[in-house]
Amino acid sequence: MLRALLHPLSLIAYSALLLCLLMAVFPEEALQSSLRGLSIWWQVLFPALFPFFVISELLLGLGIVHFFGRLLDPLMRPLFRLPGIGGFVVAMGYISGYPVGARLTAQLWEQRLINRAEGERLVAFTTTSDPIFLIGAVSVGFFHQVALAPLLAAAHYGGGLVIGLLMRFHAAKEDSSPSSAKGTAYNSPVSGSGNYSGSRLKSAFRAMHDARLLDGRNFGQLLQESIQSALRLMIVVGGLVVFFSVVMEMLDLAGLLEGLSNVLRLLFELSGMPVQLADAVVFGLFEVTLGARAAGAGGNSLMHQAAIAAWVLSWGGLSVHAQIASLLSRTPLRYTPLLLARLLHGFIAMGLVYLFWGVLGP
Repeated sequence: MLRALLHPLSLIAYSALLLCLLMAVFPEEALQSSLRGLSIWWQVLFPALFPFFVISELLLGLGIVHFFGRLLDPLMRPLFRLPGIGGFVVAMGYISGYPVGARLTAQLWEQRLINRAEGERLVAFTTTSDPIFLIGAVSVGFFHQVALAPLLAAAHYGGGLVIGLLMRFHAAKEDSSPSSAKGTAYNSPVSGSGNYSGSRLKSAFRAMHDARLLDGRNFGQLLQESIQSALRLMIVVGGLVVFFSVVMEMLDLAGLLEGLSNVLRLLFELSGMPVQLADAVVFGLFEVTLGARAAGAGGNSLMHQAAIAAWVLSWGGLSVHAQIASLLSRTPLRYTPLLLARLLHGFIAMGLVYLFWGVLGP
């Protein structure tokens, strides 16, 4: 009986019931928080992410991903135990931010270009903030310190590279090629095991051409389906943003967030960090924008504030975690490696802020 009551699904059911009760008690606040989440999605996330989702679909269909996969294979495999095609996902993930890396990884799995272990390494490696948010929103908007951008970028993206190197040991006993990758989609265009001769650049163009023929859609059909797929994904992202906006508001009204903040304030006081930054950690636990904003406004020690902001950016917030989990729900890729990698990335990024402060600090 006790095991049934403490089952994870039972705990989720209790949490959902509590949320419903809180929404019934605070209907006006629930509505306003929903509108705030909807505003963030429509004004920020939709214009920022939608073009990247469409472009990523087009690049996959046109074979560009296979082109870069063929070129980058000699670099990605020895460093990260990933096929060269993962290099394109890394570049897109770092440029466009979460959850684009997870979306591309799921697409590679659907096309049987990676196996489960490689997909889990890739998602953990490419879940990062985009440079526009890190520089424009965090450094300039929240901290009003453009000189802080190089430090945050070095800590955040440097920590991501460290995670990529560490994740190469993840699931080391699994085969390095997909169990189902017996067809030409993986072996010829990407991995380099096909019958390609000549320079690597020529074979990369050949891989792109073969992938385009294998896809078979004309450009009009490819564009239409890319837009439809991106719109479906954006609706899921928007729903999760609105949901977590309501969850945070209800937890705040119930006093649960304040209780968690009090515990963290005690720990911060014992460790010598500004106690005001506890709120940034609590907000960042759920949503990266709120956490980064609180870090910029909390306390008068810029070094500690930057370290907490780096943690928030690298952890990503449960809202981003939920978006990634929804993208991976149709694949066998597990959430636990991502969770552990995000936690580790956060603390590595914090450590790098302190390490680089004397060199890159404003």
